[in-house]
Amino acid sequence: MAKREDSKSQGMMLQGIATQQDLIMAPTAAAGPAHAAAKPSGSAEVPFQTLLFTTQDNITTICLNRPHRKNAFTEEMFHEVVKALELASQDDSAITVITGSGDYYSSGNDLANLTKPSKGGIEEKARDAHDMFRGFVRAFIDFPKPLVAVVNGPAVGVSVTLLGVFDLVYASERATFHTPFTQLGLCPEGCSSYTFPKIMGVTKAKEMLLFCKKLTATEACRLGLVTEVFPESSFQTEVWTRLKAYAKLPKNSLTVSKQLIRDGERETLYAVNDRECAQVEERLQSEECLNAVVRFFQAKAKL
Repeated sequence: MAKREDSKSQGMMLQGIATQQDLIMAPTAAAGPAHAAAKPSGSAEVPFQTLLFTTQDNITTICLNRPHRKNAFTEEMFHEVVKALELASQDDSAITVITGSGDYYSSGNDLANLTKPSKGGIEEKARDAHDMFRGFVRAFIDFPKPLVAVVNGPAVGVSVTLLGVFDLVYASERATFHTPFTQLGLCPEGCSSYTFPKIMGVTKAKEMLLFCKKLTATEACRLGLVTEVFPESSFQTEVWTRLKAYAKLPKNSLTVSKQLIRDGERETLYAVNDRECAQVEERLQSEECLNAVVRFFQAKAKL
């Protein structure tokens, strides 16, 4: 009972701190999102609240569009990305790109998600997070077309762990890759407990996932997490020139070729995702996590 009461009081504290933080960080009503990504001219656009979704030159682009919050994932954004992937899987494009608006690719999960009131308390929020995140990651595992990450800036948390299930990862030289899960009392997700050791080797993966080592773009490329690094000055031009050429390849051939590769480990990825989500649900209810998130918001409030 004491533990339940502690969790309840910490949850109430989180809500209060986060409300103060929202007041500090919220943009003025007159100001639009800073550094919003420009829409490609002549492109088809689908309206979303947290994304820019466009199709042009046989490429569907899903742009994370919360630059005032460093493209942190809200619950709405999690759901919208799943919907956007569904739409992209059904359209006529050959490849799909995910990138970020502004200076960041994404700062990961918005911790304010944990502070919203819930009748069932932290237990209900943890269950809801489990269900939402399981479906979110599975949408990436099952995406049928070539999926390319265009990492335009720093990437944190889930925006990093998911890179292991992308087909190409192109990064600006100023991009960094950080997975600070244990600092927050959490654990790996996005299938990274499987994909990272497979991609970069067990010891390097542990340095990232256990000990929160932040990688530069060059380091991430050397370890195999990133396909290629480009100079910041020519990043957009070089990447999109290459992607437009790739998008001219036969669509069905691209899809079939990807599925032959993915089918060999699809069931493994499902199982890994299930295990990770179960552990995340448990971790979200732990004192370690709750205390770490409280400290995070308190530190932010002092800035």
